[in-house]
Amino acid sequence: MTLEDLSIGPETWNLLLSFATRALGALLLVLAALFVARRLSRLIERSCERANIDATLAKFGGKLLSWGVMVLAVVMAMGTFGIKTTSFAAILGAAGLAIGLAMQGTLSHFAAGVMLLIFRPFKVGDVVEVGGKVGKIDEIDIFFTALDTFDNRRFILPNGQVFGHAIENVSFHPERRADVQVGVDYAADLDRTREVLEAAALAVPGQVAERPPQVVLAGLGASAVDWEVRIWAPQDDFLNVLQAGRRGVKQALDAAGINIPFPQMDVHLDSGESGESGESGDIATTA
Repeated sequence: MTLEDLSIGPETWNLLLSFATRALGALLLVLAALFVARRLSRLIERSCERANIDATLAKFGGKLLSWGVMVLAVVMAMGTFGIKTTSFAAILGAAGLAIGLAMQGTLSHFAAGVMLLIFRPFKVGDVVEVGGKVGKIDEIDIFFTALDTFDNRRFILPNGQVFGHAIENVSFHPERRADVQVGVDYAADLDRTREVLEAAALAVPGQVAERPPQVVLAGLGASAVDWEVRIWAPQDDFLNVLQAGRRGVKQALDAAGINIPFPQMDVHLDSGESGESGESGDIATTA
């Protein structure tokens, strides 16, 4: 083999030059699309922030637009090499169908994530009960929702399980009612007990002044008269108001001399006649 055999003819040079030109154009197109996609994503996020739209929804919209621009750029770049986009679209459709059948569960989580971002039953920072877990929402992603419990545990919940079950948004309303249940002795006077409980409820600090507390005779239990003290609290201070309410009710009943009954057992010895000396009588117990 001689050097003349390795020489490149004009047609080969033209073919290489044409391929290099197309490759360079496709590369520049993809780079330009990447730059535009990032700029548009930031523009969408800033516009949503100025319009007071939820940050999670803004990021989702920015990412969706960015991926759309990149996919369009790749299709256009392939068109520069003579690849027909119609055939490419058919291939993508067939591949999408196959992938969709293989990833039904993942796509259901994706659809549920879109529904969560559109209808927004909760947002980042809300305290919710969902899927048997109670905690604060840290992140709402396309496929999953991240939840942090109050003892600082992280749970990753698939969006299909989140959207497909009942959701309790604990922090949806700015105010929440704290209920304190207590049982008092049957010997206590009802009117006197109500007065003591009402005074204790009014003395609880941090409650909502516009919504006065309520004292309700909840029922007549087996061993106690059941009362319920209802105190309205700001959402952010609910636990403190609840604890103060329980403490105040207990202290008020103690100061008034009203007993709170508790389970106990009385033992009675029957003095019946015994068949033999030294044999003890029957023992009867009552609770």
